[in-house]
Amino acid sequence: MDIVFIGAGRLATNMAQALFQKGHRILTVYSRTMTSAQQLAEKVEAVATCDLQSLPQRADAFIFSVKDAVLGRLIADLQKGREEVAFFHTAGSVTMEVFGQHPCHGIIYPMQTFSKERLVDFSRVPIFIETNNDRSLLLAEALASSISQHIYQLSSEERRYLHLAAVFACNFANHCYALSAEILKKHGLPFSVMLPLINETAQKANTMDPVEAQTGPAVRYDVNVIEAQKELLADNPDMQEIYELMSKSIHLLAK
Repeated sequence: MDIVFIGAGRLATNMAQALFQKGHRILTVYSRTMTSAQQLAEKVEAVATCDLQSLPQRADAFIFSVKDAVLGRLIADLQKGREEVAFFHTAGSVTMEVFGQHPCHGIIYPMQTFSKERLVDFSRVPIFIETNNDRSLLLAEALASSISQHIYQLSSEERRYLHLAAVFACNFANHCYALSAEILKKHGLPFSVMLPLINETAQKANTMDPVEAQTGPAVRYDVNVIEAQKELLADNPDMQEIYELMSKSIHLLAK
């Protein structure tokens, strides 16, 4: 298919290259800054632009991979004259309503954490799609199935909870790594000493229910250990509060 990418961030960088490698033609990459557009465009043999007016009128699909706050405005700006083009966005929490009256539209949401520096294996990424009609469904399925083996249809309402769950499983978990790294750094220890522990915890998630896999003082609510560790965080009230809330939550789930 002929595709235009609106956005050149982390998700767009991974998805555009995955589609390009499967034989799709990326016509143009748009980004707010020319540097970002060029960086991705060079990887997928596309034209780079930071000017909305220069985007093609014809394509099979426009894929919007931008911040939620600007998505609606960009869709509205690009609809005129492109009524035959399928519009898709990749956001986890934005509903179908953002497309307004555009005739052919849908959502292609790859549930994964992305970085520009590290390309993921898209064949293992679950992709959740939602569309407004049969034509957009066929296009969404064709695009998604060309790069992933795991395609699911999911409504906007259900996807909101999927995205929320992903925030806990990925973003919050990674923030805990960052807090761990901060503690270690203050005491001259490298974060690398945590990697075997992190890897084993992740491996358990493949074979065990997370609640059953949980270990540590909070499971049995060992007050002596918990209070002693909270005292170590006395100089950082925010982290101390996070520690207390997490410990209570762990214990409640364990019960």
